Amino acid sequence: MEHYEQLLLKWQKAINLVGPATLDDVAERHFFDSAQLFRYVKDVDAKLVDLGSGAGFPGIVLAMLGVREVHLVESDIRKATFLREVSRETGTRVFIHDVRAEDEEIADIDVITARALAPLKDLLQMVSRLATPDHPLYSVFPKGLNYQEEIEKAKKQWVFEPEIFPSETDLSGKILRIGPVAKKI
Repeated sequence: MEHYEQLLLKWQKAINLVGPATLDDVAERHFFDSAQLFRYVKDVDAKLVDLGSGAGFPGIVLAMLGVREVHLVESDIRKATFLREVSRETGTRVFIHDVRAEDEEIADIDVITARALAPLKDLLQMVSRLATPDHPLYSVFPKGLNYQEEIEKAKKQWVFEPEIFPSETDLSGKILRIGPVAKKI
């Protein structure tokens, strides 16, 4: 992960990979924040898809921790190139898809993650599109201070029951683990 951090800081000069204000505490704000999701992935043999991967958080970190099949979906070609470089230089095996999350189709997904990509109601739309009746999946999303408001807005369109866990990096944040979702009729 140290090499990953060095690559992040080097590439950040040319591409806005993470918020500039977070560069003083990359380990806590990005690496540990991503790593805390590992405990909510039910099986390391899961097929995990990280939507809007950006700088690779949480997907690459979860792959480094042992999730065996990680797919990173990132539409920005420059960021996807960065992800390939991190994968190559650190020896972390991930699959990189340089398309928009809304346009990707990956079969037999077990778990979906996304960090700072979209409001929960929009994330659930993406999850619903990727889910199949014969292969149930669940999602793990870190959310900030307004997590309860996001849940309430999402429940206007979706039927789901979130498991809510405290964030270890943000006292006001939560980790949401959401099983099957269904569109309200």
